[in-house]
Amino acid sequence: MQAQNQDSLPVLTIAGSDCSGGAGIQADLKTFGAHNVFGMSIVLSVVAENTARVISSFDVPTHIIDEQFVAVFEDIPPIASKIGMLGSCEIIECVARNLETYKPRNLVIDPVMFAKNGFALMPESIRTLFKEKILHFADVLTPNIPEAQELCGFEIHTLEDMQEAARSLHALGAKMVLLKGGHREEDCNDVFYDGVEFHTLPAPRIETKNTHGTGCTLSSAIAANLALGKSPLDSIKAAKEYVFNAILYALNLGKGNGPTNHFYHSTRGLKP
Repeated sequence: MQAQNQDSLPVLTIAGSDCSGGAGIQADLKTFGAHNVFGMSIVLSVVAENTARVISSFDVPTHIIDEQFVAVFEDIPPIASKIGMLGSCEIIECVARNLETYKPRNLVIDPVMFAKNGFALMPESIRTLFKEKILHFADVLTPNIPEAQELCGFEIHTLEDMQEAARSLHALGAKMVLLKGGHREEDCNDVFYDGVEFHTLPAPRIETKNTHGTGCTLSSAIAANLALGKSPLDSIKAAKEYVFNAILYALNLGKGNGPTNHFYHSTRGLKP
């Protein structure tokens, strides 16, 4: 039997696009490439955005989404997958139906609700449907604090609040929860709950405005590391280190929140 090379490990992103290249499917595919896994994509929405603003979003017709699922899973089933932006009830219903059919392994779900400028990428009217139809498929759910507040229905300020929110999201069906703490003023520590234990994952704060696409990048890096055979906790730790360096060596591009540097290891001679 021919050995499978690391760079032939297939990983899938199911998300919206970002024409400016810093977030969405473009960021996901760059992240997969940086981890030497083979990236594939199912495009759900086409978003006209840049570092400063979101101009518009166009949802891909659901029959095209269905056919993308068929094309991927009949030929190159992914070892790990991630889901990002889900912009409408129709897309949520469509994706949920396909997840039930294909049952992807190692599924990381990033509940993308807001762009950096506050634009609602998941309108409030469909967030309940997301909880009912999508959340329970998550092997790892990766909300930030504003997203967790929307999903849980209470404010999050303290570490104890983060733990309670993680418990709540696990009770809703997510097998594991990584609650990202970047919006806290005291620190930017994350909380990981595997359904049994809590792990507080510290991270120093980098003073920069260039953080466009960090959530997309983190969830993709977790999926890539899961495909590489790491445990969920080790995948998260490796992904956090990757994103930290991608921010540390961020690209000073654009008039708003610039993109991170997905290939910092190439330009800086560092380990990815």
